[in-house]
Amino acid sequence: MTANEPARPAPAVNREEARIGSGLHVQGEITGNEDLLVDGTVEGHIQLGDRRLTVGPAARVTANVEAREVVVFGNVKGNLRARDRIEIKKDGSVVGDLATARIMIEDGAYFKGSIEINRGEAPAAASARPVATARPSASP
Repeated sequence: MTANEPARPAPAVNREEARIGSGLHVQGEITGNEDLLVDGTVEGHIQLGDRRLTVGPAARVTANVEAREVVVFGNVKGNLRARDRIEIKKDGSVVGDLATARIMIEDGAYFKGSIEINRGEAPAAASARPVATARPSASP
């Protein structure tokens, strides 16, 4: 490093996160065993198994996605399947069907599609909550 070079932050220890930068365009299938941050453009299929996909604010993803967790700040066109949860942040946009155990859509987010809640895959804490039941009212 010379005196004119800016200091670079040290890489995080034991952090497994891949990144597709804003200047990159990927077409095809992405599979892996690392968390993935997409800031660029992806077209195809993303399968991350037990990992997290984060779609950055400037990202454009046209793909079906399978992961443990999906967080959307940018734009996604495709079906999302998350074993744990899906979050669509306030400036995020998703056009496609969602399947997950937990869902969060912030005010201001755009969503068009259907939602399927997979109760059998919900975390133990969520499944331990009591469920309210409706009782029919008595007829006069």
